[in-house]
Amino acid sequence: METFLTNITSSIGLADILDISIVTFLVYKLLAFIRETRAEQLAKGILVILVITGASSIFHLYTLHWILSQVMTVGMIALVVLFQPELRRVLESLGRSRFSNVLHSEVNKDEAKRMIGEFSRAIESMSASRTGALIVIERDTQLNEIIETGTVIDAVVSEQLIGNIFYEGSPLHDGAMIVRGDRLKAAGCVLPLTQNKELNKELGTRHRAGIGITENSDALTLIVSEETGVISIAQNGTLTRFLDIKTVEKTLLNLYINNEEKDSVKEKLSKALKGVKHDKEHAEE
Repeated sequence: METFLTNITSSIGLADILDISIVTFLVYKLLAFIRETRAEQLAKGILVILVITGASSIFHLYTLHWILSQVMTVGMIALVVLFQPELRRVLESLGRSRFSNVLHSEVNKDEAKRMIGEFSRAIESMSASRTGALIVIERDTQLNEIIETGTVIDAVVSEQLIGNIFYEGSPLHDGAMIVRGDRLKAAGCVLPLTQNKELNKELGTRHRAGIGITENSDALTLIVSEETGVISIAQNGTLTRFLDIKTVEKTLLNLYINNEEKDSVKEKLSKALKGVKHDKEHAEE
């Protein structure tokens, strides 16, 4: 036994270790992708068909084996068509650089702090007044095609501008707002709807559109429900609901600010927001 293990160990070179590591990583990423999407149930179905195909070959069920083999051949083409959004998302993920970030390169710390404050106050105000909002923050994947469906604004991000755009009487309030870097790029944009059939039936078009754009890109979407005022965030095809403003601030901090700068910016931002609330309460009195 010892000789056998020694022979195996001695025959494994650096290239073999690298080969095994790469294959292991790819299998891990594939399984993670399957679990995160509607492909999980499909993968189980394919596994069942493969088992039946293998069994039909072992037990010499030639007709069944031929039919299943043909189904598998045609099925591979059908899978590409059915899961085009998921495959596109994987390829875009592979193509993105992990060493650079559009937001970090375009928005400095002070501007990021100001923007987070503007976003937080606007979202908190719209949530309180039950004003529907759909804000898409562009990251590495550019959304030029989406921007072309709306009205280009290219303005500085501010609480007042966001509130005016999503005000019910505004002609742009039904569409999505696109934010690129430190600029409010466009509003009234049309987003692709998610095809996820497992979503809560209570979710309307605004939430489905907010999820859909994050399935096709790495964008982050902020959503305020018009019916309930509930704040939600969509990212990587996943919707997180019933958020408070502190969670929104934390998410935006993770998006815009480097780790070493977060604590100081968070403290200053908290003081600024408290100051604004105090001024509003004092004005109401």
